Amino acid sequence: MTRHTIGSTANIKCEKRARRGERPILPIRSQPVSPTVLTVFGTRPEAIKAAPLIRGIEASDNLRSRTLVTAQHREMLDQVNDLFGVEPDFDLNIMAAGQTLNGIASRVIGELDAVLAEAAPDAVLVQGDTTTVMGAAIAAFNRGIPVIHLEAGLRSGNIASPFPEEANRKLTSQVSSLHLAPTSRSRDNLLAEGIDPADVAVTGNTVIDALHLAVAMKVTPAEPKVADYVATDRPKLLVTTHRRENLGSAMESIGDALAELAAARPELLILLPAHRNPLVREAVLPRVAEFNNVLVTEPLSYGEFTTVMAASDVVLTDSGGIQEEAPSLGKPVLVMRENTERPEAVTAGSVALVGTDRSAIVAEVSRLFDDARGYESMARAVNPYGDGRAAVRSVAAIEALLGVGERIDEFTPERSPWHSAQKQ
Repeated sequence: MTRHTIGSTANIKCEKRARRGERPILPIRSQPVSPTVLTVFGTRPEAIKAAPLIRGIEASDNLRSRTLVTAQHREMLDQVNDLFGVEPDFDLNIMAAGQTLNGIASRVIGELDAVLAEAAPDAVLVQGDTTTVMGAAIAAFNRGIPVIHLEAGLRSGNIASPFPEEANRKLTSQVSSLHLAPTSRSRDNLLAEGIDPADVAVTGNTVIDALHLAVAMKVTPAEPKVADYVATDRPKLLVTTHRRENLGSAMESIGDALAELAAARPELLILLPAHRNPLVREAVLPRVAEFNNVLVTEPLSYGEFTTVMAASDVVLTDSGGIQEEAPSLGKPVLVMRENTERPEAVTAGSVALVGTDRSAIVAEVSRLFDDARGYESMARAVNPYGDGRAAVRSVAAIEALLGVGERIDEFTPERSPWHSAQKQ
Protein backbone atom coordinates (compact mmCIF):
# COMPACT_ATOMS: atom_id res chain seq x y z
CA MET A 1 0.00 0.00 0.00
CA THR A 2 1.33 3.46 -0.93
CA ARG A 3 2.34 5.66 1.97
CA HIS A 4 0.54 8.98 1.91
CA THR A 5 2.55 12.20 2.16
CA ILE A 6 1.72 15.74 3.12
CA GLY A 7 3.02 18.64 1.06
CA SER A 8 3.62 16.87 -2.27
CA THR A 9 1.66 19.53 -4.20
CA ALA A 10 3.87 22.31 -2.79
CA ASN A 11 7.01 20.42 -3.87
CA ILE A 12 5.72 20.09 -7.44
CA LYS A 13 5.05 23.85 -7.55
CA CYS A 14 8.62 24.49 -6.36
CA GLU A 15 10.10 22.40 -9.17
CA LYS A 16 8.04 24.28 -11.80
CA ARG A 17 9.19 27.68 -10.48
CA ALA A 18 12.81 26.52 -10.54
CA ARG A 19 12.52 25.41 -14.19
CA ARG A 20 11.18 28.88 -15.07
CA GLY A 21 14.17 30.48 -13.36
CA GLU A 22 12.02 31.92 -10.60
CA ARG A 23 13.03 31.94 -6.96
CA PRO A 24 11.52 28.81 -5.43
CA ILE A 25 9.06 29.03 -2.61
CA LEU A 26 10.34 27.20 0.45
CA PRO A 27 8.54 23.88 0.26
CA ILE A 28 6.50 22.36 2.99
CA ARG A 29 8.53 19.37 4.10
CA SER A 30 6.87 16.08 3.23
CA GLN A 31 5.99 13.98 6.24
CA PRO A 32 4.98 10.35 5.89
CA VAL A 33 1.55 9.56 7.26
CA SER A 34 1.56 6.17 8.96
CA PRO A 35 -1.14 3.74 7.81
CA THR A 36 -4.07 3.52 10.20
CA VAL A 37 -5.22 0.18 11.58
CA LEU A 38 -8.74 0.15 13.01
CA THR A 39 -9.15 -2.68 15.53
CA VAL A 40 -12.77 -3.79 15.97
CA PHE A 41 -13.88 -5.98 18.88
CA GLY A 42 -16.93 -6.51 21.05
CA THR A 43 -16.52 -9.26 23.63
CA ARG A 44 -14.28 -9.93 26.61
CA PRO A 45 -12.26 -12.70 24.90
CA GLU A 46 -11.69 -10.47 21.88
CA ALA A 47 -10.60 -7.59 24.12
CA ILE A 48 -8.12 -9.81 25.98
CA LYS A 49 -6.51 -11.12 22.81
CA ALA A 50 -6.59 -7.80 20.97
CA ALA A 51 -5.07 -5.77 23.82
CA PRO A 52 -1.41 -6.84 23.37
CA LEU A 53 -1.63 -6.16 19.64
CA ILE A 54 -3.31 -2.78 20.13
CA ARG A 55 -0.47 -1.87 22.48
CA GLY A 56 2.04 -3.11 19.91
CA ILE A 57 0.50 -1.07 17.11
CA GLU A 58 0.46 2.01 19.34
CA ALA A 59 4.17 1.50 20.07
CA SER A 60 5.06 1.13 16.38
CA ASP A 61 6.71 4.08 14.63
CA ASN A 62 5.17 2.91 11.36
CA LEU A 63 1.50 2.45 12.24
CA ARG A 64 -1.34 4.48 13.69
CA SER A 65 -3.87 2.75 15.95
CA ARG A 66 -7.58 3.42 16.30
CA THR A 67 -10.05 1.18 18.11
CA LEU A 68 -13.78 0.53 17.90
CA VAL A 69 -15.92 -1.54 20.25
CA THR A 70 -19.34 -2.90 19.42
CA ALA A 71 -19.93 -3.71 23.12
CA GLN A 72 -21.36 -7.15 22.44
CA HIS A 73 -20.30 -7.78 26.08
CA ARG A 74 -20.61 -4.41 27.82
CA GLU A 75 -19.49 -4.78 31.45
CA MET A 76 -16.89 -7.50 30.94
CA LEU A 77 -15.50 -5.69 27.90
CA ASP A 78 -15.00 -2.46 29.84
CA GLN A 79 -13.20 -4.32 32.65
CA VAL A 80 -10.61 -5.70 30.24
CA ASN A 81 -10.11 -2.38 28.48
CA ASP A 82 -9.53 -0.70 31.84
CA LEU A 83 -7.04 -3.38 32.89
CA PHE A 84 -4.92 -2.97 29.75
CA GLY A 85 -5.40 0.78 29.35
CA VAL A 86 -7.29 0.58 26.04
CA GLU A 87 -9.50 3.61 25.33
CA PRO A 88 -11.76 3.04 22.30
CA ASP A 89 -12.07 5.81 19.72
CA PHE A 90 -15.53 4.61 18.70
CA ASP A 91 -18.23 2.80 20.71
CA LEU A 92 -21.24 1.43 18.82
CA ASN A 93 -22.93 0.05 21.98
CA ILE A 94 -25.05 -2.23 19.83
CA MET A 95 -26.56 -4.65 22.34
CA ALA A 96 -30.27 -4.65 23.12
CA ALA A 97 -32.44 -7.03 25.12
CA GLY A 98 -33.49 -10.12 23.19
CA GLN A 99 -31.29 -9.33 20.21
CA THR A 100 -30.74 -12.17 17.74
CA LEU A 101 -27.51 -13.13 16.00
CA ASN A 102 -28.87 -11.64 12.78
CA GLY A 103 -29.79 -8.48 14.66
CA ILE A 104 -26.24 -8.16 15.98
CA ALA A 105 -24.75 -8.77 12.53
CA SER A 106 -27.06 -6.22 10.93
CA ARG A 107 -26.19 -3.51 13.43
CA VAL A 108 -22.45 -4.20 13.27
CA ILE A 109 -22.35 -4.00 9.48
CA GLY A 110 -24.62 -0.96 9.24
CA GLU A 111 -23.14 1.14 12.03
CA LEU A 112 -19.53 0.20 11.33
CA ASP A 113 -19.99 1.20 7.69
CA ALA A 114 -20.57 4.81 8.74
CA VAL A 115 -17.38 4.78 10.81
CA LEU A 116 -15.37 3.30 7.94
CA ALA A 117 -16.61 6.06 5.67
CA GLU A 118 -15.54 8.70 8.20
CA ALA A 119 -12.27 7.24 9.49
CA ALA A 120 -11.05 5.68 6.21
CA PRO A 121 -8.60 3.25 7.84
CA ASP A 122 -5.94 1.51 5.77
CA ALA A 123 -6.83 -1.84 7.34
CA VAL A 124 -9.39 -3.32 9.72
CA LEU A 125 -8.19 -5.79 12.36
CA VAL A 126 -10.60 -8.33 13.86
CA GLN A 127 -9.93 -11.07 16.40
CA GLY A 128 -11.50 -14.49 16.64
CA ASP A 129 -14.91 -15.74 15.62
CA THR A 130 -17.82 -13.81 17.09
CA THR A 131 -20.67 -12.15 15.21
CA THR A 132 -18.82 -8.84 15.67
CA VAL A 133 -15.82 -10.32 13.83
CA MET A 134 -17.84 -11.65 10.92
CA GLY A 135 -19.87 -8.46 10.57
CA ALA A 136 -16.83 -6.18 10.75
CA ALA A 137 -14.95 -8.27 8.19
CA ILE A 138 -17.87 -8.10 5.74
CA ALA A 139 -18.27 -4.34 6.26
CA ALA A 140 -14.57 -3.69 5.61
CA PHE A 141 -14.43 -6.04 2.62
CA ASN A 142 -17.43 -4.34 1.01
CA ARG A 143 -15.56 -1.03 1.22
CA GLY A 144 -12.37 -2.47 -0.25
CA ILE A 145 -10.46 -2.16 3.03
CA PRO A 146 -7.97 -4.97 3.79
CA VAL A 147 -9.07 -7.23 6.64
CA ILE A 148 -6.51 -8.57 9.12
CA HIS A 149 -7.72 -11.65 10.99
CA LEU A 150 -6.05 -12.31 14.34
CA GLU A 151 -6.30 -15.93 15.54
CA ALA A 152 -7.03 -17.13 12.02
CA GLY A 153 -7.34 -20.73 10.92
CA LEU A 154 -9.00 -22.36 13.92
CA ARG A 155 -11.32 -25.16 12.80
CA SER A 156 -13.38 -27.73 14.68
CA GLY A 157 -14.42 -29.50 11.48
CA ASN A 158 -18.11 -29.20 12.40
CA ILE A 159 -19.97 -26.17 11.06
CA ALA A 160 -22.54 -26.47 13.88
CA SER A 161 -20.07 -26.77 16.76
CA PRO A 162 -19.20 -24.36 18.13
CA PHE A 163 -22.16 -22.37 16.83
CA PRO A 164 -22.00 -19.81 15.30
CA GLU A 165 -18.24 -19.43 15.78
CA GLU A 166 -17.12 -22.08 13.27
CA ALA A 167 -19.11 -20.44 10.49
CA ASN A 168 -18.01 -16.94 11.51
CA ARG A 169 -14.29 -17.73 11.33
CA LYS A 170 -14.60 -19.56 8.00
CA LEU A 171 -16.50 -16.63 6.49
CA THR A 172 -13.95 -14.17 7.87
CA SER A 173 -11.07 -16.14 6.33
CA GLN A 174 -12.59 -15.78 2.88
CA VAL A 175 -12.46 -11.97 2.95
CA SER A 176 -9.18 -11.44 4.84
CA SER A 177 -5.97 -10.11 3.32
CA LEU A 178 -3.71 -11.16 6.21
CA HIS A 179 -4.22 -14.22 8.38
CA LEU A 180 -2.40 -14.13 11.74
CA ALA A 181 -2.45 -17.84 12.58
CA PRO A 182 -1.58 -18.84 16.15
CA THR A 183 -0.08 -22.23 15.22
CA SER A 184 1.26 -24.15 12.24
CA ARG A 185 -1.86 -26.35 12.35
CA SER A 186 -4.03 -23.25 11.98
CA ARG A 187 -1.91 -22.22 9.01
CA ASP A 188 -2.35 -25.68 7.47
CA ASN A 189 -6.13 -25.38 7.87
CA LEU A 190 -6.06 -22.14 5.91
CA LEU A 191 -3.84 -23.55 3.16
CA ALA A 192 -6.19 -26.53 2.82
CA GLU A 193 -8.99 -24.03 2.10
CA GLY A 194 -7.00 -22.38 -0.68
CA ILE A 195 -5.56 -19.40 1.20
CA ASP A 196 -2.29 -18.12 -0.33
CA PRO A 197 0.66 -19.07 1.94
CA ALA A 198 2.08 -15.56 1.44
CA ASP A 199 -0.98 -14.15 3.21
CA VAL A 200 -0.47 -16.23 6.38
CA ALA A 201 1.88 -15.53 9.30
CA VAL A 202 2.29 -17.95 12.24
CA THR A 203 2.58 -15.70 15.27
CA GLY A 204 1.59 -17.66 18.38
CA ASN A 205 -1.52 -16.58 20.24
CA THR A 206 -1.75 -13.11 21.75
CA VAL A 207 -3.74 -14.58 24.66
CA ILE A 208 -0.38 -15.76 26.04
CA ASP A 209 0.97 -12.20 25.76
CA ALA A 210 -2.10 -10.94 27.63
CA LEU A 211 -1.73 -13.64 30.27
CA HIS A 212 1.89 -12.65 30.91
CA LEU A 213 0.82 -9.04 31.38
CA ALA A 214 -2.12 -9.86 33.65
CA VAL A 215 -0.32 -12.37 35.89
CA ALA A 216 2.46 -9.85 36.45
CA MET A 217 -0.15 -7.41 37.79
CA LYS A 218 -1.04 -9.89 40.61
CA VAL A 219 -4.63 -8.69 40.90
CA THR A 220 -6.18 -9.62 44.27
CA PRO A 221 -9.77 -10.93 43.98
CA ALA A 222 -12.25 -8.48 45.51
CA GLU A 223 -14.60 -11.12 46.93
CA PRO A 224 -13.28 -12.55 50.24
CA LYS A 225 -14.21 -16.16 49.48
CA VAL A 226 -12.34 -15.99 46.19
CA ALA A 227 -9.30 -14.48 47.89
CA ASP A 228 -9.49 -17.31 50.45
CA TYR A 229 -9.66 -19.85 47.61
CA VAL A 230 -6.44 -18.42 46.18
CA ALA A 231 -4.68 -18.55 49.56
CA THR A 232 -5.71 -22.03 50.74
CA ASP A 233 -3.56 -25.15 50.39
CA ARG A 234 -6.59 -27.40 49.79
CA PRO A 235 -6.89 -29.10 46.37
CA LYS A 236 -8.64 -26.70 44.00
CA LEU A 237 -10.74 -27.15 40.87
CA LEU A 238 -11.66 -24.14 38.73
CA VAL A 239 -14.79 -24.61 36.59
CA THR A 240 -16.21 -22.46 33.79
CA THR A 241 -19.08 -23.38 31.48
CA HIS A 242 -21.16 -21.38 29.04
CA ARG A 243 -21.13 -22.99 25.59
CA ARG A 244 -24.31 -22.54 23.59
CA GLU A 245 -24.15 -26.14 22.35
CA ASN A 246 -23.99 -27.39 25.97
CA LEU A 247 -27.23 -25.72 27.03
CA GLY A 248 -29.99 -28.09 28.13
CA SER A 249 -29.35 -31.69 29.18
CA ALA A 250 -25.58 -31.42 28.70
CA MET A 251 -25.41 -28.47 31.10
CA GLU A 252 -27.52 -30.38 33.62
CA SER A 253 -25.09 -33.29 33.34
CA ILE A 254 -22.23 -30.91 34.10
CA GLY A 255 -24.07 -29.71 37.21
CA ASP A 256 -24.64 -33.31 38.32
CA ALA A 257 -20.95 -34.10 37.87
CA LEU A 258 -19.92 -31.15 40.04
CA ALA A 259 -22.37 -32.25 42.74
CA GLU A 260 -20.97 -35.78 42.69
CA LEU A 261 -17.40 -34.50 42.95
CA ALA A 262 -18.31 -32.18 45.82
CA ALA A 263 -20.00 -34.99 47.74
CA ALA A 264 -17.30 -37.59 47.12
CA ARG A 265 -14.35 -35.27 47.78
CA PRO A 266 -15.19 -32.89 50.66
CA GLU A 267 -11.57 -31.73 50.82
CA LEU A 268 -11.81 -30.42 47.24
CA LEU A 269 -12.66 -26.74 46.73
CA ILE A 270 -14.59 -26.09 43.53
CA LEU A 271 -14.74 -22.49 42.31
CA LEU A 272 -17.50 -21.75 39.80
CA PRO A 273 -17.69 -18.21 38.39
CA ALA A 274 -21.27 -18.43 37.10
CA HIS A 275 -21.94 -17.20 33.57
CA ARG A 276 -24.68 -14.57 33.32
CA ASN A 277 -26.77 -16.65 30.92
CA PRO A 278 -29.84 -17.70 32.97
CA LEU A 279 -30.00 -21.03 31.12
CA VAL A 280 -26.54 -21.88 32.47
CA ARG A 281 -27.44 -20.83 36.01
CA GLU A 282 -30.77 -22.67 36.05
CA ALA A 283 -29.14 -25.90 34.91
CA VAL A 284 -26.09 -25.88 37.22
CA LEU A 285 -26.58 -23.81 40.37
CA PRO A 286 -29.51 -25.72 41.97
CA ARG A 287 -27.51 -28.93 41.66
CA VAL A 288 -24.55 -27.62 43.69
CA ALA A 289 -26.34 -25.29 46.12
CA GLU A 290 -26.14 -27.64 49.12
CA PHE A 291 -22.36 -28.09 49.04
CA ASN A 292 -20.14 -25.81 51.12
CA ASN A 293 -17.08 -26.75 49.08
CA VAL A 294 -18.61 -25.37 45.87
CA LEU A 295 -17.96 -21.63 45.76
CA VAL A 296 -20.26 -19.90 43.28
CA THR A 297 -19.31 -16.35 42.33
CA GLU A 298 -20.32 -13.72 39.84
CA PRO A 299 -18.07 -13.52 36.76
CA LEU A 300 -14.55 -12.47 37.71
CA SER A 301 -12.59 -9.69 36.06
CA TYR A 302 -9.83 -10.90 33.77
CA GLY A 303 -7.16 -9.85 36.25
CA GLU A 304 -8.90 -11.73 39.05
CA PHE A 305 -9.41 -14.76 36.84
CA THR A 306 -5.73 -15.05 35.95
CA THR A 307 -4.87 -14.94 39.67
CA VAL A 308 -7.43 -17.68 40.39
CA MET A 309 -6.27 -19.82 37.47
CA ALA A 310 -2.66 -19.59 38.62
CA ALA A 311 -3.71 -20.76 42.11
CA SER A 312 -5.86 -23.69 40.92
CA ASP A 313 -4.69 -27.27 40.47
CA VAL A 314 -7.00 -28.36 37.65
CA VAL A 315 -9.23 -26.46 35.22
CA LEU A 316 -12.54 -27.92 33.98
CA THR A 317 -14.04 -25.84 31.18
CA ASP A 318 -15.85 -25.62 27.87
CA SER A 319 -14.08 -22.34 27.03
CA GLY A 320 -11.79 -21.95 24.06
CA GLY A 321 -9.35 -19.37 25.40
CA ILE A 322 -8.72 -21.19 28.67
CA GLN A 323 -7.43 -24.17 26.69
CA GLU A 324 -4.64 -21.86 25.55
CA GLU A 325 -4.01 -19.95 28.77
CA ALA A 326 -3.94 -22.64 31.45
CA PRO A 327 -1.10 -24.70 29.91
CA SER A 328 1.15 -21.64 30.19
CA LEU A 329 0.57 -21.78 33.93
CA GLY A 330 1.19 -25.53 34.10
CA LYS A 331 -2.47 -26.35 34.77
CA PRO A 332 -4.06 -29.51 33.31
CA VAL A 333 -7.24 -28.68 31.39
CA LEU A 334 -10.26 -30.96 30.99
CA VAL A 335 -12.55 -29.74 28.20
CA MET A 336 -16.29 -30.46 28.42
CA ARG A 337 -16.84 -30.68 24.68
CA GLU A 338 -16.91 -33.45 22.09
CA ASN A 339 -14.46 -31.67 19.80
CA THR A 340 -12.13 -28.70 19.85
CA GLU A 341 -10.78 -26.23 17.33
CA ARG A 342 -7.60 -26.22 19.42
CA PRO A 343 -6.29 -29.78 18.95
CA GLU A 344 -2.65 -28.77 19.40
CA ALA A 345 -2.95 -28.88 23.20
CA VAL A 346 -4.63 -32.29 23.06
CA THR A 347 -1.72 -33.56 20.97
CA ALA A 348 0.79 -31.93 23.32
CA GLY A 349 -0.89 -33.56 26.31
CA SER A 350 -1.85 -30.45 28.31
CA VAL A 351 -5.57 -30.73 27.44
CA ALA A 352 -7.97 -33.70 27.42
CA LEU A 353 -11.47 -33.84 25.96
CA VAL A 354 -13.95 -35.33 28.45
CA GLY A 355 -17.31 -34.37 26.90
CA THR A 356 -20.34 -33.66 29.07
CA ASP A 357 -21.14 -37.12 30.39
CA ARG A 358 -21.41 -37.03 34.18
CA SER A 359 -19.41 -40.21 34.79
CA ALA A 360 -16.62 -39.22 32.40
CA ILE A 361 -16.19 -35.81 34.03
CA VAL A 362 -16.07 -37.30 37.53
CA ALA A 363 -13.63 -40.02 36.48
CA GLU A 364 -11.19 -37.66 34.73
CA VAL A 365 -11.18 -35.03 37.48
CA SER A 366 -10.65 -37.74 40.09
CA ARG A 367 -7.82 -39.26 38.07
CA LEU A 368 -5.89 -36.00 38.03
CA PHE A 369 -6.20 -35.52 41.78
CA ASP A 370 -5.35 -39.16 42.56
CA ASP A 371 -2.64 -39.92 39.99
CA ALA A 372 0.44 -37.76 40.62
CA ARG A 373 2.27 -39.08 37.57
CA GLY A 374 -0.69 -38.45 35.27
CA TYR A 375 -1.12 -34.96 36.69
CA GLU A 376 2.55 -34.12 36.23
CA SER A 377 2.62 -35.30 32.62
CA MET A 378 -0.19 -32.87 31.75
CA ALA A 379 1.15 -30.02 33.88
CA ARG A 380 4.60 -30.16 32.28
CA ALA A 381 3.49 -30.59 28.67
CA VAL A 382 4.83 -28.16 26.09
CA ASN A 383 2.54 -25.18 25.49
CA PRO A 384 1.85 -25.10 21.73
CA TYR A 385 0.15 -21.71 21.71
CA GLY A 386 2.70 -19.03 22.35
CA ASP A 387 5.76 -17.57 24.03
CA GLY A 388 4.56 -14.06 24.81
CA ARG A 389 5.81 -12.51 21.54
CA ALA A 390 2.77 -13.01 19.32
CA ALA A 391 2.01 -9.28 19.24
CA VAL A 392 5.56 -8.46 18.12
CA ARG A 393 5.30 -10.90 15.21
CA SER A 394 1.81 -9.66 14.35
CA VAL A 395 2.89 -6.01 14.22
CA ALA A 396 5.73 -6.93 11.87
CA ALA A 397 3.35 -8.84 9.58
CA ILE A 398 0.91 -5.90 9.53
CA GLU A 399 3.71 -3.47 8.72
CA ALA A 400 4.75 -5.73 5.85
CA LEU A 401 1.18 -5.90 4.54
CA LEU A 402 0.92 -2.11 4.54
CA GLY A 403 4.35 -1.59 2.99
CA VAL A 404 6.08 -0.02 5.98
CA GLY A 405 8.12 -2.90 7.39
CA GLU A 406 9.18 -6.53 7.08
CA ARG A 407 8.11 -9.77 8.72
CA ILE A 408 10.21 -11.49 11.37
CA ASP A 409 10.70 -15.17 12.24
CA GLU A 410 7.50 -17.12 12.89
CA PHE A 411 6.48 -18.83 16.12
CA THR A 412 7.54 -22.41 16.84
CA PRO A 413 6.43 -24.17 20.05
CA GLU A 414 8.93 -24.94 22.76
CA ARG A 415 8.96 -25.48 26.48
CA SER A 416 8.50 -21.90 27.59
CA PRO A 417 11.10 -20.47 30.00
CA TRP A 418 8.26 -18.36 31.43
CA HIS A 419 6.24 -21.53 32.07
CA SER A 420 9.22 -23.08 33.85
CA ALA A 421 9.58 -20.01 36.06
CA GLN A 422 5.91 -20.24 37.02
CA LYS A 423 6.37 -23.86 38.11
CA GLN A 424 9.19 -23.05 40.52
